[in-house]
Amino acid sequence: MTAPQCAVGAIVMDKGRMLMVLRDHEPLKGYWTLPGGRVEPGESLREAVVREVREETGLDIDVDGLLGVVERIVRDDDGAIEYHYVIMDFVATARSTDVKAGDDAADVRWVPTGDLTSLKLTDGLIEFLSDRGVLEGRKPRL
Repeated sequence: MTAPQCAVGAIVMDKGRMLMVLRDHEPLKGYWTLPGGRVEPGESLREAVVREVREETGLDIDVDGLLGVVERIVRDDDGAIEYHYVIMDFVATARSTDVKAGDDAADVRWVPTGDLTSLKLTDGLIEFLSDRGVLEGRKPRL
């Protein structure tokens, strides 16, 4: 196992809906989550979140600020660490609402915040969003 990897995610809201992607690759293939991914060497966190959202959803965004940091550790069946990410989640504003799945996403859609619990979500996502007031259906305050 290498050192933990730095990653970013984006919380993008529009009229009580949240931008969500269905992961098409491991880790967590088949789970819905925030758009995002690894930070490339030499890339700022803001550059990374803009790039990842564009690659996965086709949207251009404006990054508003950092909402929180989460750690994702994925273990294999024997308990060995397969993936270890430290993820900085940013609030962002979309410049449009027309989405198209690309890159690492099997699907992308705007989901009403009240419907999020009906999706197969990555562990801890609902709690993270709830703790930060995101599930109230409006853009979170930074």
